[in-house]
Amino acid sequence: MTPPPVADHPTAPSVLLSYDVSGINRAASVRVAHLIFGRSDAGPKSPPPVVARPGVVWVGQSVFLMPAALAVEVVEKLRGLGAVVTTAARIAIDRDQVEGLRRRAAQRKGS
Repeated sequence: MTPPPVADHPTAPSVLLSYDVSGINRAASVRVAHLIFGRSDAGPKSPPPVVARPGVVWVGQSVFLMPAALAVEVVEKLRGLGAVVTTAARIAIDRDQVEGLRRRAAQRKGS
């Protein structure tokens, strides 16, 4: 039996999301970084950072693949913080390619 395509799973990354926040607005940049990557002093009751949510793949810099439902939430929050957000929905990506991106992201974290 062939496994279902990645996009058929509810937590499958199907939206490509990119954001940008002006470095001039340092406070907004910091809040965006906390939303995306979390805080080192966050307690156990804090919501998980975007990169730790199921189905999220950090492609690089400010680019992520994520499930559609999460993308809607993240877009709203990022725009509320003053970021410019661009999305491409219904991305078709092979399961092996997603896993390759996950491995590269894990290597970046370990560097």
